Amino acid sequence: MADPASYRPKPGEIPTDPGVYRFRDEHGRIIYVGKAKNLRSRLNSYFANPASLLPKTYAMVHHAASVQWTIVGSELEALQLEYTWIKEFTPRYNLAFRDDKSYPYLAVSMSEKFPRVQVMRGERRKGTKYFGPYTAGAIRETMDTLLRVFPVRSCSVGVLRRAERSGRPCLLGYIDKCAAPCVGRISIEEHKDLAQDFCDFMGGEAKRFIVTLEKRMSAAVAELDYEQAARVRDDIIALRKVFERNAVVLTEDTNADIFAVEQDDLEAAVQVFHVRGGRIRGQRGWVVEKVEDASDAELWEHLMQQVYGGEESQSDAIPRQILVPELPANHEYLSQWLAGLRQGSVSIKVPQRGEKAALMDTVQANARQSMILHKSRRAGDLTTRSLALQELQEALDLPMPLLRIECYDISHVQGTNVVASMVVVEDGLAKKSEYRKFAITGDAAIDDTASMYDVITRRFRNYLNEKEARAQAVSLSGEIVARPALITAGNGVGTDVVGTDVDAEPTELPKSKFAYPPNLVVVDGGVPQVNAAARALADLGIDDLAVVGLAKRLEEVWVPESDFPVILPRSSEGLYLLQRIRDEAHRFAITFHRAKRGKAMIASVLDTVPGLGAAKQKTLLAHFGSLKKVRAATVAELEQAKGVGPVLAQAIYESLHGPAQTPDGEDPPISETAPAINMTTGEILD
Repeated sequence: MADPASYRPKPGEIPTDPGVYRFRDEHGRIIYVGKAKNLRSRLNSYFANPASLLPKTYAMVHHAASVQWTIVGSELEALQLEYTWIKEFTPRYNLAFRDDKSYPYLAVSMSEKFPRVQVMRGERRKGTKYFGPYTAGAIRETMDTLLRVFPVRSCSVGVLRRAERSGRPCLLGYIDKCAAPCVGRISIEEHKDLAQDFCDFMGGEAKRFIVTLEKRMSAAVAELDYEQAARVRDDIIALRKVFERNAVVLTEDTNADIFAVEQDDLEAAVQVFHVRGGRIRGQRGWVVEKVEDASDAELWEHLMQQVYGGEESQSDAIPRQILVPELPANHEYLSQWLAGLRQGSVSIKVPQRGEKAALMDTVQANARQSMILHKSRRAGDLTTRSLALQELQEALDLPMPLLRIECYDISHVQGTNVVASMVVVEDGLAKKSEYRKFAITGDAAIDDTASMYDVITRRFRNYLNEKEARAQAVSLSGEIVARPALITAGNGVGTDVVGTDVDAEPTELPKSKFAYPPNLVVVDGGVPQVNAAARALADLGIDDLAVVGLAKRLEEVWVPESDFPVILPRSSEGLYLLQRIRDEAHRFAITFHRAKRGKAMIASVLDTVPGLGAAKQKTLLAHFGSLKKVRAATVAELEQAKGVGPVLAQAIYESLHGPAQTPDGEDPPISETAPAINMTTGEILD
């Protein structure tokens, strides 16, 4: 790794103008592109104190070997140049959005001699109008329905040429789903007008066509041409079916793209609803790996650049309004840039209330579901899981396959309510029935290393105790391990006998709290936590378990007694598996911690009374109405509550008031009806 000081520009070399800068690695490849209002101020922030940088920025400046910059005239020019270079060089440390699925578009190739309607994916073509995106099933049904009203050509080039040579239309021409311009049924100009009508309908002018058809149907009825009226009626039904498929969510003059994001420390899932004419015309999603330490405002800025930057030839794809949860960085210049692409004004806003804010909540729910689906698909794929386990085994140089992995995490708030979690992964999949929670008290709660030592000790001491108990149970039952043999009759071939005493009763084995030991123990933390876990195993005499720790700082994998971490590539499936296990352990631990902290905050003095459980506490409070009235009650009055006897009443009274005393300060005589109890053990004293 390079030292940033080795390529830091000299004082005064960096200008104070706006511009775009780029970091290059030792091979000259651009690994990061950024823009700045003041180049000197921005670049000095990378070199002033590299140790204080965020982990991913720290990795970037140490990976780079040089930095260059280009001065521009304004922040708007910087924004445009930054986007151009990110698109051209795809730097490793810049955010890179990718579609979470390949959405199809309904496309009309208006630049062709005979415009063609088709379903298209991928790169946009010049001279083609796009509508959508849609789901695969919906787009086929929409296209099939509209072709009966707007019989535009939908066949391939090969089919078109064959029809022109033969003078006969294809099947679609015979079933009236194509106007057959190839054989001259309509002229080139008429067919282009038909394709334009198709585009106008998809562009939101559906009502105009429906009203026109309704007038045509009425005219046919007036002329008693009922067959024609029936055909027009069917066309109206078809158009309404397509028109009503998209529910009205906003006013009809609303053209907007509504964005939302669901993110964690590693990835972000973005969803957008395309609203045109007040109706949801399409939906699209991306998943981005957060390789750059970007704020939410910067994330939205990068997204706007990449989503709309490729739309220069399709200006109508950029709406008048873009709604986001948080304003992007440099949103004024971003709006100007988008307005130049659209050739019209573009506003970027954050909806606060009303229908638009409600619709953004729906988009947010879709983003959340997209993130869950993305993670579950990645984790659930058998090939991916196998690759992840193999990568981990090879990177850690382990002799055995990782059939079972256990991960431990400690959770607390300033040393209070300390808890730990254990999550289990078998064959790369979480096994929630094996999850365990640990409450930590006393000296073990001093710090994270002591807590980790305590948890590992408790888990594997339990394993050793169960192993010894099973061995003793097997020994007491007289059973020995036997070699399986084939039992036959009459041929002299015998079998090993299982057990030395056939009449002995088998001893019932103790129920296990934990399953078999793992092949790998993972702890959430760095060197201190790893060494604490390794020391706990060593003190128990266990030396055949591998231990690693995953540190969040740079996602480094640490092994015991090592000065250097194991670095896994960011694209490694093995690293992703470790991250997923670590995050699950953290989730499980913090859930338990919050539950424990919540109980501690609502603890009652009645909890200290021996023999007074939650049900009796509820009954007691219902009888008196409040804790204040319980405290004011005498022993005799406490006995009137349901389920409270003399002994329990005396215990409640003494817990709330302390032991009763005589006026002379001597202990009162023991009541014959209320025998004394030992408050430590709860035993009745004679």
